[in-house]
Amino acid sequence: MQTIFQKMNSTMNNTTLKYPKNYLTILNQIFEIENKLAKIQEQNSNQRNIDRLKDFFLTDALSDEQGLEYHNPIGERYNETRTDCEANISGMSHENLEIIEVLKPIIYARIGNSKIVIQKAIVIVQSKNLYK
Repeated sequence: MQTIFQKMNSTMNNTTLKYPKNYLTILNQIFEIENKLAKIQEQNSNQRNIDRLKDFFLTDALSDEQGLEYHNPIGERYNETRTDCEANISGMSHENLEIIEVLKPIIYARIGNSKIVIQKAIVIVQSKNLYK
């Protein structure tokens, strides 16, 4: 029995991986909701529901060996060689850059023990030197 990724693309050697785009839309919306809930003081049970949705995409949505997950890179270092983010630089300095805002998260396809980026994060970066 073929998995959903095998049905969509029988070769991974050329690093092109097709995926259900509507799943990416849903994951992007979950990311947005999670960010908005983080600003609310009493978010208690809402985070539990978000975690259940994220777990569904990681373990149940595709197959036992495949899943989708996102990563919020806020606060991480950024440089021009980073391939999992598309950045807009805030300010004049291009040294010692840090991700200060995430508009879209990095979305990975997990296949067995491997992770493949299927959506680059869209981020805003700024030099740490500006706000020290």
